[in-house]
Amino acid sequence: MHRFFILVAFILCLIGSLPSIAASSMQNSPDSSATSSLGKIDLVVVTKSKSIMALMRNGKVLRQYRIALGDRPEGHKLKEGDQRTPEGRYILDYKKSNSAYYRAIHISYPNDEDKFRANALGISPGGQIMIHGQNPNSSLTPQEAQKFNWTDGCIAITNQQMDELWGSIEPGTPIEIWP
Repeated sequence: MHRFFILVAFILCLIGSLPSIAASSMQNSPDSSATSSLGKIDLVVVTKSKSIMALMRNGKVLRQYRIALGDRPEGHKLKEGDQRTPEGRYILDYKKSNSAYYRAIHISYPNDEDKFRANALGISPGGQIMIHGQNPNSSLTPQEAQKFNWTDGCIAITNQQMDELWGSIEPGTPIEIWP
């Protein structure tokens, strides 16, 4: 009988702790979509020549990040493999938690104009342009990595910045990428 009461007490303690265990694991989960301390933003603006990404709401800059781009950042992306980041207005259309890098947010490149231009030139415009975090296999610290243009045309930020951005945007948020 004594063992029965101990077993019941143990089970009740376990059941009582489940909500806090679940809340704790959701909070630390990389897939958690909790809003960041910034709240929701309504526009992302990238200025390639300054290596800056600005997170905005109602025309006000809430945060700026230093970014890394592709090896050839000057000019608009024309074709697959040119290591350039597109320029223009696009949409952040989906989030990808299982990325080769630390999280990724897809940019809607190529748009119709990009496809038309590439088709006229007889080339592939490329695709899969993302904002993403750091390379998990890099020996560089995030701060060191951000001093170089090391992507193939994507926009890289630190993992901590990616967490903040991830919680601040919804699919459909516009992004403007300027020279």
